[in-house]
Amino acid sequence: MNRNAPEILMVNPWIHDFAAYDFWAKPLGFLTLAAILSQNGFSISYIDALDRFHPKAGKKDPYLRHGRGPYRKTIIPKPESLNDIPRTFSRYGIEPEWFREDLLSVPRPDLIFVTSMMTYWCSGVRETIKTIRDVFQEVPIVLGGIYATLCHDHAKSFSGADLVVTGEGEKKIIDIAEEYTGFSASINFDLDNFDPDNIDTYPYPAFDLQNRINYVPILTSRGCPFSCAYCASHILSPKRMQRNPGSVVEEIKYWNGKFGVKDFAFYDDALLMNPENHAVPMFEEIIRSGMKIRFHTPNALQIREITKDVAELLFKAGFETIRLGLETTVFDHRSELDRKVTEEEFGKAVLYLKDAGFNKKQIGAYLLAGLPEQSLQSVEDSIRTVKKSGITPVLAHYTPIPHTAMWEKAIESSRYDLNSNPLFTNNAIMPCSRENFSWKEIAYLKKMTLE
Repeated sequence: MNRNAPEILMVNPWIHDFAAYDFWAKPLGFLTLAAILSQNGFSISYIDALDRFHPKAGKKDPYLRHGRGPYRKTIIPKPESLNDIPRTFSRYGIEPEWFREDLLSVPRPDLIFVTSMMTYWCSGVRETIKTIRDVFQEVPIVLGGIYATLCHDHAKSFSGADLVVTGEGEKKIIDIAEEYTGFSASINFDLDNFDPDNIDTYPYPAFDLQNRINYVPILTSRGCPFSCAYCASHILSPKRMQRNPGSVVEEIKYWNGKFGVKDFAFYDDALLMNPENHAVPMFEEIIRSGMKIRFHTPNALQIREITKDVAELLFKAGFETIRLGLETTVFDHRSELDRKVTEEEFGKAVLYLKDAGFNKKQIGAYLLAGLPEQSLQSVEDSIRTVKKSGITPVLAHYTPIPHTAMWEKAIESSRYDLNSNPLFTNNAIMPCSRENFSWKEIAYLKKMTLE
């Protein structure tokens, strides 16, 4: 490393929410940016404010299963705008004093990057940046990520960052780092063939900066061809890109061989798209490798692409957690929502998965609840239909997302002014209901899924 290389600090912020849990949730894109910066001659430090394995925690995570587990939790005052919600509000992540100690332990940075995830976690981003600012008063702070992109104006006025960046960071990260540090990567280093429009040229994310690699998210493609009314994937990643299947398998071998990683979570929005040229050869190569590993699909699989052969490959390759992107079983009136699946396709996919060897606990179908103008009856019917098929219904409460096709309808349906504050889009408060928050309804639907 060049002795004159600028010091850059990367920070994954706290979460402020009514509930949060680590369901294979890592800032994959952010750690990819860290790897790009390191590859181009910058010296990188990383602090994860959500770190479940922080050295100060003092004990092994007691709930560790396939890499998942609870974040450390501290109850904090609710934002005044949410005082009508009868739930406790918490900071999820490491203790503030631990965070300050970590900030003081890294080399003094020349530039700080902070990422952001859910739009309604904005107050956690604000507290993180304020704490950083207290320690490094004169160091510029750049905010990027999902909240920064979807709620740019709010992030500029609320977050406390010096610069708020929208869109895909791979196309901007080096220019920003050079501008703020005066360091020229192209002069000081022989750059490789990195191309932000070619996902095969991206370096592996810098998961080795973590205190512990308890699982690894894998991204085999970027972007989604479906443009569903409730989803922002096509906004966050406008260009559809797929990796070479062989390069994906090599990355999996790397994390498994060098770090002993057993659990991998596919982050793709459309993993099974073009399966004969992408997923199928990838799964076949994983099977040939003989690796004893487990795969999980928290972002859901496309139901209509699950054939008998694909289901068998999923089972043989070591998929442990299957999630299906069903969303609703109101098949006759779903065209305004998405065009993912028919009732017949859903039934066949479930049958193929069960015949391949998957059991009820392994297969779950996501069902959206809390959609604008959605009746309780339609959610109940969807839960019953999924249970009748012999798999597990998994409720996913709807989050209104700016710039999506459903955003205007969400505004019309909400008891809040969604445009005024991202906090009002929190799915935990049922924002698209005209009636006040109801624990009774949430508990009733959850009980239905478990019975």
